[in-house]
Amino acid sequence: MHLARHVDPDTLIQDIHDHPSKAHKHHVQTKSATSTVSPYSTRYASQQEISKFKIPQQGAPAEAVHQMLKDELDLDGRPNLNLASFVGTYMEREAAQLMVENLSKNMADADEYPAMMAMHARCVSIIANLWSVQKGEKAIGSATAGSSEAVHLGGLAMKRCWREKREQQGKSYSTPNIIMGSNAQVALEKFARYFDVEARILDVSQESLYRLDPAKVKDNIDENTIGVFVIMGSTFTGHYEPVEEISNLLDEYQKKTGIDIPIHVDAASAGFIAPFTHAKAGGPKWNFQLPRVKSINASGHKFGLVYPGVGWIIWRDESYLPRHLIFELHYLGGTEESYTLNFSRPGAQIIAQYYNLVHLGFDGFRNIMENCLANARLLSKALEKTGWYVCVSDIHRKRGEHGYYRGGGAAAEIEYGEEEEGETSSAEYNAGLPVVAFCFSEDFKRDYGHVKQESVSTLLRAKQYIIPSPSPPPPFPVLPFPPQRILLQSSPYKQNPNEPNPDYPLPPACASTQILRVVVRESMSLDLVDRLITDIVAVTEQLMASSGPMDLAAFQPGATTTVEKRHLSRGVERAERHRAGRRPMGDGVYRTVC
Repeated sequence: MHLARHVDPDTLIQDIHDHPSKAHKHHVQTKSATSTVSPYSTRYASQQEISKFKIPQQGAPAEAVHQMLKDELDLDGRPNLNLASFVGTYMEREAAQLMVENLSKNMADADEYPAMMAMHARCVSIIANLWSVQKGEKAIGSATAGSSEAVHLGGLAMKRCWREKREQQGKSYSTPNIIMGSNAQVALEKFARYFDVEARILDVSQESLYRLDPAKVKDNIDENTIGVFVIMGSTFTGHYEPVEEISNLLDEYQKKTGIDIPIHVDAASAGFIAPFTHAKAGGPKWNFQLPRVKSINASGHKFGLVYPGVGWIIWRDESYLPRHLIFELHYLGGTEESYTLNFSRPGAQIIAQYYNLVHLGFDGFRNIMENCLANARLLSKALEKTGWYVCVSDIHRKRGEHGYYRGGGAAAEIEYGEEEEGETSSAEYNAGLPVVAFCFSEDFKRDYGHVKQESVSTLLRAKQYIIPSPSPPPPFPVLPFPPQRILLQSSPYKQNPNEPNPDYPLPPACASTQILRVVVRESMSLDLVDRLITDIVAVTEQLMASSGPMDLAAFQPGATTTVEKRHLSRGVERAERHRAGRRPMGDGVYRTVC
């Protein structure tokens, strides 16, 4: 063992400074050096808050900032238990690694990243084939930031095509309109408002299965209709809209009037479900097999199984994407054509989408989507079996059967947990998204009138589940064009601010039915479904056992809103949400559904 002497650091430093032969080789700073033993030994542990609203004069150690931000983010919910969202929260380790390795790649720089752009082109071709692009047509498309951008691009192309026809005919093109159901996701309404198109929003009802009613479409189209938005997968109940029936109706209208009205299919979720499941779209056609369907969009970050940040838009042929909307870019080395609402955007999600398509293949996607539907059926049947809940969604009912019948129907066909065990497929059931939309049964509301559905959502939130129960849209005025919102055969909301706010609202004509909704994604395993059913039953029993309404205000999201949040957000808090009805629709979108 070697002997070692104690060294006095102050003496050593002084010697180094004083020695002429060593001074030029050393730079010793003793007063302002930053050093940490651990993140919690810095001044941010107890002496100073991390700067929130102004950039700090001095920086902070990376490990300290990382740990402090990580600790704050621990207050977020668990992504896998966010049952409100359609957006994926899981990717395989290899896919996530590919994304991390390519985070710095910019989709705008095609000349610099030719391999990534080749993968983008392959994705467009693969998805176009999934949606039955026809022989002889030259399909064209692009990745987008999500379905919202894709919907805007599809709508804008329809508007431009309509305008060019009107110009050729010497007719006015000042009053375009577009048709959609009141179950439309907010992105469709945004298109109409942002691009000066009259939104003719038609009521959906229980009779129309909470989807766009073809009869109302027929009554509201005219020569100024640029197109019809048809939704494959309502975010409210998961129902598929009747694309083929609406297409046939528009065919007949064209024969009588000569007016050609195209369809854009918003398949944000179903675009990666309907092609793979045995149920397909329930039998009728929905994609490019119908000549009237000119464009389709989907979200790669929903059932395309990619992390947030990618959507897709495909036109059946180049002729339906007007050249006036396409830009030639001579910017980063080469010449590229572009039709997007932005420029720079990450390319990692495109690489991850290609990974999923190649890795899973058709059979892999089918297995995942069939699993999602099977788990959604199990949850639906278990809820109805309790007698406390009925499902507004239909995917657990045999094909052609719609609506809940006490003492019969789907809930009476099985015992709890008796899902088909692989003996049947989704083909035997109504087609739709793996969404479970449910509410209290009439018997339950009669026997336990003091129990509110909002309380179920709140208590489940305490168990870390996020199951939405927002308040309904407020009353709104009909604004003069542009844009005018038309609600047909319905009355506006009448909400008493002194009454308890209801839960998740269905569209206007059926807003009296308040629902809770669960989206069954890839990561929702059978074990998690079983646990969710157990917890819903336990929470409901707890509420039933109470003698009166329970005060759950402290458990509600936003109940302890900080001063910071009140300054940063223009939104209205839960306790004040009745005030939202005093804001005209022109001040903002009246609802949004993930």
